[in-house]
Amino acid sequence: MQKLNDFYNDGFGWICRHCERELAVSDESPSRLSRAFREGEAESKTPVLANQALAKWTDKTQRILICPRCSVTEAAEKM
Repeated sequence: MQKLNDFYNDGFGWICRHCERELAVSDESPSRLSRAFREGEAESKTPVLANQALAKWTDKTQRILICPRCSVTEAAEKM
């Protein structure tokens, strides 16, 4: 698997390293409920996902990743 500076792949998707660190520090009171009970169905207009640091692709060719939270981008060329 390809190594990137700002993102890593945990098998589920690409995650922003910077945001994950920030969110881990700010999350002082972890919930004892499972993720399914915390998230549930999106009943509100602004649902909050369990992992806010999950990156997206900027294009259909999947060459550049972007973090929707902090807007950091990095090229992830396929080898």
